[in-house]
Amino acid sequence: MVHPIFSVLITRPELVVDHVAGYAALVQEEASTVGLQVARRVIAGGIALVALIVFFLLVGVAVMLGAIHGFHWSLVLTPAVALVVAGVAANVARQKLPSRAFTELKAQLDADAQALRTIGART
Repeated sequence: MVHPIFSVLITRPELVVDHVAGYAALVQEEASTVGLQVARRVIAGGIALVALIVFFLLVGVAVMLGAIHGFHWSLVLTPAVALVVAGVAANVARQKLPSRAFTELKAQLDADAQALRTIGART
């Protein structure tokens, strides 16, 4: 006896194509959501790295200016701003990806597998 899925494949191939297209749309939707979060983390990491480099450069300039002209609060505050930006960006870059990535796709695959098991058990 032929499994019912094969009879559907032969008699109604447009249903299978529609189902596969639905899976493709679901994968694209969920991947774009996760992809945006990954891109956000990468950009934040780049900003943190650049801000840290700027911090070290400004500290060096502040030390040189402090040695020549004496202490002034702007010599401390200017590098501190770059350090704060680096810290905030590093914090954003360290955030975890959601653990629920692709849960809707997994649920759909499980539902389809269960439906196929049920149909297979009836035959």
